[in-house]
Amino acid sequence: MLEVEDLKVNYGAAPALWGVSLRVAPGELVCVVGPNGAGKSTLINVIAGLHRARAGQLRFNGQDITQLASHRFCGQGIAIVPEGRRLFTGMSVRDNLELGSYLPGPKAQRAESLARVLALFPALREKLEQLAGSLSGGQQQMVAIGRAMMSRPQLLLLDEPSLGLAPLVVQAMFQAVRQINAEGTSVLLVEQNVAMAMEIAHRACVMEEGRIVAEGLASELLGRPEIQKAYLGV
Repeated sequence: MLEVEDLKVNYGAAPALWGVSLRVAPGELVCVVGPNGAGKSTLINVIAGLHRARAGQLRFNGQDITQLASHRFCGQGIAIVPEGRRLFTGMSVRDNLELGSYLPGPKAQRAESLARVLALFPALREKLEQLAGSLSGGQQQMVAIGRAMMSRPQLLLLDEPSLGLAPLVVQAMFQAVRQINAEGTSVLLVEQNVAMAMEIAHRACVMEEGRIVAEGLASELLGRPEIQKAYLGV
């Protein structure tokens, strides 16, 4: 499905990614973990079309999308839940969700998609007419994920979905991500909560200083002493 080959990205003259390559297969949940400044958000923003690569290639379903215009990524079947949610806080929850289904295909299935989102996040059912900015942080994250799912993506990109949320809310959020994947949507998850990310992922990549330094089955990586020492404090 997604193939990233030898990706190089700069911010001005400063390199941010150095030859990053990874794959996400259909139906797979892959997590990318690592410390702050490792390049995780840069990577996911390039895959979402929000930042241009200096070199390398992105392929999605066999098509080269490296130079595709940013606004066309959603039409290819890629949706992102950005760090910090970025909701329209002065608009209702319903309007925020419906913004995710503005393309003709998803718009024709808007009612079905909304029902799916409300089944995934029942807490939003009574909040549809409230302003998004009036919700708790966890509920706002539900709206952000729901908005992305309204586009009916083949690949869902999640950038630090647990950031700033209480532990119980984080657990519920990861359960929702697992369910989204189980229902057939491929997921690329960027996350600092290494233990929980690897618990739900099929495969994992560890990034440091703009490079992938380890990758493999999430369960195997989680059991490696150097990963436990560096990221779990074991």
